[in-house]
Amino acid sequence: MPKVSEQTRQSRRGELLEAGWRCLRQTTFPQLTVDQLCAEAGVSKGAFYGHFQSKQDFLLALLEQDASELDGVMERMERSETDALRRLRGFARTMLSRDPGRAQVRADLWAEMPSQAAVRALLASKVAERRGRLRAWIEEGVRAGELADTPANALASLLLAVGDGLSLHAGLDPGAFRWENISRAVDLLLAGLARE
Repeated sequence: MPKVSEQTRQSRRGELLEAGWRCLRQTTFPQLTVDQLCAEAGVSKGAFYGHFQSKQDFLLALLEQDASELDGVMERMERSETDALRRLRGFARTMLSRDPGRAQVRADLWAEMPSQAAVRALLASKVAERRGRLRAWIEEGVRAGELADTPANALASLLLAVGDGLSLHAGLDPGAFRWENISRAVDLLLAGLARE
């Protein structure tokens, strides 16, 4: 049997993850079956288990992919935006993603956290990294005189909590608010931090 190249293997893994995001626009993670996922991706169950040991392993991979994409956005902002307030606005807009699949996965991750040590550890690690990066942006903005003197860790935690909380609320009631209005409200709140 011919060996599959690493590039092909990674491409198939990516296709499974993308199929997972599409499925999660329609259902919750606990309700999603491996059969549904394989049908959406057009692969066999064997192909799924060739990449993931379990459904929970797949959930962790979705978390890793989502976190990696957000980290990439933050890195691009660091390279392109020198203004701390613009960085914070860009981060907030990214966190206020309207993708229902990603909002559902975030809600499912929070639901799995109390009973799944691996999910809790990975989520805690990613949140801590993100909080540290946001805190550094805020401290930099305060030192540069762009932002009012603000407790950096508290503001970083608040921004993260707003993003996660809104994702959870959107999962409960998708029509509870409009993302455009949330984005405008967050912009106004962040504008209040600017030094005159």
